[in-house]
Amino acid sequence: MIRSFLKAAALVTLVASPAIAADYKCNSGRVEKGGSTKYNYKESSSEIVIEKGGSTKGKAVKRGSKWYVEVGGSTQATIENGKIEKGGSSWATASDAQRTWDCPADVAATLWVLAEKGQL
Repeated sequence: MIRSFLKAAALVTLVASPAIAADYKCNSGRVEKGGSTKYNYKESSSEIVIEKGGSTKGKAVKRGSKWYVEVGGSTQATIENGKIEKGGSSWATASDAQRTWDCPADVAATLWVLAEKGQL
């Protein structure tokens, strides 16, 4: 009886909790915050380029099944199957990135890595 009550209470709390909205949202090649464009991105099957004011901040290049997030030609992290890795170790997931960046998974992960590395 008590166990059933606790499960029901937990479910009500979960359902009643407001969804957390991402700070940034992708919209037709733009990354917006509060309706203002903060960054632009260009996405193809082999490259994701993040720009601000016409200047490239970083990019992800696809090699095989992995995306390599690069700044100035130096690899900062890799993305594969929704996992973000730095130096061969798990760092985060694309789902984590999408909590801040409401964008396609690989774009969100690229933005997340660049933000974490202080490149945005």
